[in-house]
Amino acid sequence: MNSYDIIRKPVITEKSMAAMADKKYTFIVHMSANKVEIKKAVEEVFGVKVDDVKTMRVEGKQKRVGVHIGKRADFKKAIVTLAADSKNIEFFEGMQ
Repeated sequence: MNSYDIIRKPVITEKSMAAMADKKYTFIVHMSANKVEIKKAVEEVFGVKVDDVKTMRVEGKQKRVGVHIGKRADFKKAIVTLAADSKNIEFFEGMQ
């Protein structure tokens, strides 16, 4: 599994955008990826220095349309804190 497989997509919410002031970036990551793999992937893809990684597994919500009941997929979320001397991730620059 390479770095681009580990990082699925960024999370763009009000809360995650506010955390970017503290150099904290949120990503949806591969379910089997651990903190060490996520740290290496972010450093390789974005060229920054990662200080800390926090992960959480989020269970998918149950949804219903009429009598049919389904479930959204489970996913894993990672909050990556960059080092104080590291540059910001340019991918998020225009979104704030």
